[in-house]
Amino acid sequence: MNEVVLQPHTQDIVVDEVFPHAPETIWKTLTSGALMSRWIMAPTGFEPVEGNRFTFQTTPAGEWDGVIHCQVLEVLPNERFVYAWKGGHEGNAGYGSRLDTVVTWALSKVDNGTRLRLVHSGFMTPKNDTAFKNMSQGWKKVLSQIGAVTDEQG
Repeated sequence: MNEVVLQPHTQDIVVDEVFPHAPETIWKTLTSGALMSRWIMAPTGFEPVEGNRFTFQTTPAGEWDGVIHCQVLEVLPNERFVYAWKGGHEGNAGYGSRLDTVVTWALSKVDNGTRLRLVHSGFMTPKNDTAFKNMSQGWKKVLSQIGAVTDEQG
């Protein structure tokens, strides 16, 4: 008889959009704490430096205090920005369940501006299904807000 090893299954959120701005302009929007607070949430302790730890505060639920713990994993100016995104609590089901994921922003110059590709990876199924569903919609809105904030920068 063959033993079946159950591997955890993960899902990734991928959102891809082209903006009529230079990569440097998009980069500023992505890596400025003041601007981040306008397109996602106000970060605490943020610096776009590898190893830097920072947090976001969102709506608490159950045993989770609503704090999202992040750590900058990679900074390649005007090209790639990666950070860990961890939150939730083991005692929660649905919203606020334990989440241990990675957010990757990739910028590439195209003829009419910059392609911005977000990959939020590592959603475990089924325990992170609620977060995956909510954040899939949320990241689409975030990208449009990034566009609006970047438009204001010129």
